[in-house]
Amino acid sequence: MGPDPVASSFALPATTTVPELTGEGSSTSTSTASTAPVLEDTSTSSTGEPGTTAPLQDLGMPDLGDLHPVGCKGKIDFLFVISRFGYMETMQERLIEAFPDFIATIQSKFADFDYHVMIVDGDETWGSQVCNADCTPTGCSYPEYPCDAIESISACDTTMGAGTVFPAGKGASNVDCGIVGGRRYLTREQPNLPETFACLAQVGLTGDDRLGEAVTAAMQPQITGPGGCNEGFLRDDALLMVTFISNSLDLFSAGKPKLWAEAIANGKHGDPNSVVMFSIHFPECNPSDRLCDLVKYYFPYWHIADNEDADYRPAFEIATDLIGEACSAFIPQ
Repeated sequence: MGPDPVASSFALPATTTVPELTGEGSSTSTSTASTAPVLEDTSTSSTGEPGTTAPLQDLGMPDLGDLHPVGCKGKIDFLFVISRFGYMETMQERLIEAFPDFIATIQSKFADFDYHVMIVDGDETWGSQVCNADCTPTGCSYPEYPCDAIESISACDTTMGAGTVFPAGKGASNVDCGIVGGRRYLTREQPNLPETFACLAQVGLTGDDRLGEAVTAAMQPQITGPGGCNEGFLRDDALLMVTFISNSLDLFSAGKPKLWAEAIANGKHGDPNSVVMFSIHFPECNPSDRLCDLVKYYFPYWHIADNEDADYRPAFEIATDLIGEACSAFIPQ
């Protein structure tokens, strides 16, 4: 058995205030961190000529070296939060098709690309509750269901926000996907990355769509810290990219978008600029769409794609540009 499940209460301490970015950006653009204003130069040189500035050493100032941020240097933690709700089969397939090109594009931009990839689904259950209760031909209607695995399911398999390693249920992979190292996320040590990702991302159709609650749980210290289900996934010196894929409005997640945003920012030491938010969902963002609120109004780097697009690769191309922008300004904690 693994560690005890993380509690599903998300009353987080108010350690971070996440600014709301009201109205900036769109489903096809992003708002980015503002640059410092250009100030009028009113200084004079040692000869009294205006418009020139004396060197720092002439003023007795120390040489501060290169003040530019060091950047993420190719270290990126990818968190995919995928609904297990009904009718998600096509969307999961399109994600799986787009993933190899997405990773290849990122690889081309970073010479030392170093990734963590974790899949989290929208609830705390494993597989099908009906099949788990009666895994017989009369009790379980899914011929490929892994009945022999039910007794070996760990606490992390039934913990909200824990990385998926063995998707089960209708439309799921129904196999242990074989992550190396005993982790619940993929690293550069993983052979056959596209194939393993495809196995993990096929989370199936027999679960919930509580993605806001799932991402909140996945960022809690109890689950990311020592002994937690996702220990080692989040790295202080890595950019975080969160990708949501859903076909519903997430009406049942505990908490509200501001609370979810605080959990994500707290996981990155209170820095929303170290997060890229990407959602394959509903670009129109109707008033009931809490997932859209989370992506669009609390983080400076974001993009929302249409989940009905026949090909998700163009949307991921936009996401790679966002990663480049965010990495160029990233300051590791």
